[in-house]
This record gives sequence, C-alpha cells and structure tokens, in this order.
Amino acid sequence: MNRKGICYDVGSYMAFNWRPHFDGEQVRRELEIIKDDLHCNAVKITGTDLGRLSLAARHAVESGLEVWFCPTLWDRPADETLQYLARGARAAEDVRQGRDDVVFVTEGELTLFMQGILEGKTLQRRIANPNFMAKVKAGEHNKPLNEFLAKATQAVRSVFHGKVSYASLVWEQVDWSLFDFVGVDHYRAAKIEDKYVQMLEPSFKHGKPVVVTEIGYATTHGGVGDGGLLLSSAGLEEGLIDEKSRFFHYKLPLIGRFVRPRLNGEHVRDEAWQAKKLVETLDILEKAGVDGAFISLFISEITPYSDEARYDLDMASMSLVKYFEGGRRGTTYPDMSWEPKESFRAVAEYYSNH
Repeated sequence: MNRKGICYDVGSYMAFNWRPHFDGEQVRRELEIIKDDLHCNAVKITGTDLGRLSLAARHAVESGLEVWFCPTLWDRPADETLQYLARGARAAEDVRQGRDDVVFVTEGELTLFMQGILEGKTLQRRIANPNFMAKVKAGEHNKPLNEFLAKATQAVRSVFHGKVSYASLVWEQVDWSLFDFVGVDHYRAAKIEDKYVQMLEPSFKHGKPVVVTEIGYATTHGGVGDGGLLLSSAGLEEGLIDEKSRFFHYKLPLIGRFVRPRLNGEHVRDEAWQAKKLVETLDILEKAGVDGAFISLFISEITPYSDEARYDLDMASMSLVKYFEGGRRGTTYPDMSWEPKESFRAVAEYYSNH
C-alpha cells in the first residue's frame, strides 16, 4: 500500500467534544510518534474546530506525514455544511502552500451525518426512522448526496488546489468523477467477513486510487459487531457503553462529576484479538490492491482505560493506545498520558515491513 495511515481526531463534536484536552505540544509529539514509531506515512486528521485541524496538520507535514485534512461538522443543514467546508478548504490550502502531500476530504458518510439527505434532524433519529433501511436499499439517498457533493467540490476546489476525496459509506453510490481518490469507510464487521473484499470491488471500477478511509476493531473479543456497519465512525463499538452515564458526565458537569461513565454489561478486554484482526484486515486490503488504509483511530480521550472492568471504556474503543485520566502517565512514553496497546505494536510491525 502506498498510504499506511491512521485516523487522528482533534475534537469532533457530537453531543460533546471527543477531544476534551487539546495541547499543541502533545499533538506535535503524538504525530511524531505516529511517523517514527508507528511507521505511518499518512494521517487522516478529523475534527470540528478548524484552528485545531490546521495546527495538527502543520505539525503532521513538518513530521513528514501526508495529511488527509477532514473537517467534521455533523447534524447541520446542507447550506451550513457547505459554508463550513469552504472555510475548511481555505484552511487546508493555507497549510498546503503548494505542497502535494495535503489531501482535502470533503466530509464523510454524509447520508448518516448531515441533515437533509434522509429524514431526521439527528443521526439517531435518521437511523431510528422506520423507513431508514427501505430508503437505503432503494438508493433514495444517492441523488441528494451527489447533488450536495457536486456543490461541495466546486466550493472546495475554488480555494483548495490539491487533491480531493470523500469518505463514503460502502452503500453510497458516489459520483467519483468529482474526486481524485475513491474513499470508503469499510469496517470488516463480523456479519460481512466472508464478502468484505467483494463489497469493495465496485470501488475499483472508476480508474482511480482506492483508499479505505476507516477500518478498526474495538478492544474486546467479538467487536466489530453489527454496529460496525453503520456507526463505527466514532471509533467505538456500539452498544458497549452505558450512554446515559456518559451523557450525564460530559453534558451536565454539576451532576456529572458524581456520575462515572461505565460499560453496559460485562465485557472482556482482549488487546491480542484487536491486534490480530487489524493485521488480518490490513493484509486483506493490501492483497486486494487498495492504494491505502487509515486505521480508526490513534487515541480516544472519551473512552479512558480503567483497571476496573466495569469502567474500562477503552474496551469499546478502536484506539491503538489506552488513555489514562487523572494525570497518570504511560511507561513507554513517560511524557504521554497513554500507553500503546498490543495493536499499536502489531500495526507498527506490519507497516514497517510492508
């Protein structure tokens, strides 16, 4: 693969900020580790705040990484999203400054994450709509999606002069003539393992490099489950976390400080399984002929590790490092508030040898 990548979130926002603590020096150090120790040559940087995105992108290019610059604004109307993407494209062009190693990603999975393509003001309402699957199977989302993408690419290319892509769902029939890369978020969920590559085959028919813009596995045996087909863009395994406890903790600070986010039921931590499945998937994609892949994701601050299984939200996370709360530091990198998982080491070995 030409692009050996990782997804790096600087603070996407849905209900709450997914990167509560943002420090520019820490970001610089993490991107340095991603380049030198994880052996990535590309990073897909996501987030809502364009200032954070730009800062991280500059650190990344200085480290020698190709940047896929991906602004994320979710559950907003199409016109607001379009204006946001135009601002994001200008920010990406300021980072690019004539370089050929900055790619602009025109959002991703918009059928789910933007208002107006399918009925419902929020992601949860769109998916819960009784007609959701029927409309998807009928392809009703494709026409409004491509109408929006045509406007978006026109706005983006008017200010950004590098290459452009989009991170699609495998069932979105995108007009790829608008883009330089075919991008698809394609999780190897349990129910589609036997047809994983087959589902990707249509992506190769457009005569453009195919990049799998998200893959990943949670840190518990058996994930990704069925939820991976739709909702893994958060870098989480759906259904493992008690969302009420997490909502109270992050959204209601006066009450939330007394509510500790916890898992929903009993689960078993399995770092070895996560590592094994990631390497398997990377190998499958390389043999299928993809141009690149981005693993979701490097770090997740909203799913901290705990020695107590009930509160070990990191089990639900697809991250390659386990994040510590309360000022605890790692041992591998004493300056960082996290410790690499087995998947970090497995991916690093795979990337260094391929």
